[in-house]
Amino acid sequence: MDVRRAEDRYPGGEPEAGITTRHAFSFGPHYDPGNLRFGALIACNEERLAPGAGFAEHPHSHTEIVTWVVEGELTHRDPAGRATVVRPGDLQWLSAASGVRHTERNDGERPLVFVQMWLAPLEPGGEPAYEVVRAVGDSYAVPRAGAVLRVVRPAAGERTELPGAAADHVHVHVVRGEVLLDGERLGPGDAARISGGGPVGLRGAAGPAEVLVWEMSG
Repeated sequence: MDVRRAEDRYPGGEPEAGITTRHAFSFGPHYDPGNLRFGALIACNEERLAPGAGFAEHPHSHTEIVTWVVEGELTHRDPAGRATVVRPGDLQWLSAASGVRHTERNDGERPLVFVQMWLAPLEPGGEPAYEVVRAVGDSYAVPRAGAVLRVVRPAAGERTELPGAAADHVHVHVVRGEVLLDGERLGPGDAARISGGGPVGLRGAAGPAEVLVWEMSG
C-alpha cells in the first residue's frame, strides 16, 4: 500500500482566475516520470472554483472522465450549448473517445469543489458518450476502462472491508472525514494505491466519511 498525502499533490490551476487545482499524478508542467498513472487512472484532480470561474471550451480525446462534486454546483456545457448541472451526490461520466469539446464552470453563488478522475480506455477511438447519474449509489462501472468506482461512506467507528481490494489495482481517495485503512489514518485529499490483492480493513475514524475507491483490472 502506497499512501499519498494531500499536501504532496502538485499545485495547479489559475488562482488569479479563481481556479485552484491539486494533481495526484503528473500533469502539465509538473512532470514526474515515476508518477504517470496507476492502473487505468491517469489523473485525480481536486478542483476548487470560485463563483463565476471555470474552464473555457477545451478538447479531450481517448479519455474516460468521471467527475464527483463535493460542494456547490458544476455547470457542464457541450459545443451546442446544452447545459447540465451536477450537484453533490451526482456522478458525471464523459467518454471522450475520438474527440469532444466541452465547458465546465461554476455558475452558482457558492464555491465549487469537485474531484475529477481521468482513466485510459482499453481501446482508443469509438463514439463519445455522456451521462449524469443523480444520487448515485455505491458503485458505478466504466467498462471502457475496465474499472469500477465504489463509494464508501463509513460512520465513525464503523468497520468494513475495502471493496474490490482483490483487484489488480485499487486506488483510494478520501473526499471527506477521516478513515483508518489497515491502520493508516487518511484524511481529506489523502490517497492510497494498493496492488497485489488480499483483504484490506477500512474503519471510519472521525465523523462520517466519504471515500472513492477505484477497482481496476490489468
